[in-house]
Amino acid sequence: MPQLNPSPWFFIMLASWLTLSLIIQPKVLSFLSTNPPSNKTPQTTNTTPWTWPWT
Repeated sequence: MPQLNPSPWFFIMLASWLTLSLIIQPKVLSFLSTNPPSNKTPQTTNTTPWTWPWT
């Protein structure tokens, strides 16, 4: 059964994981900007409780 032989599959998994983490991930993270912290105060909304007709 070839799926029990880890020889080719382990190398493919290791190579793809290293490629993703060392090459692709830093390039993608440089394009994505994170949300900077803002100095705005959070707005609170006034909510009215729901009046149920059967209570």
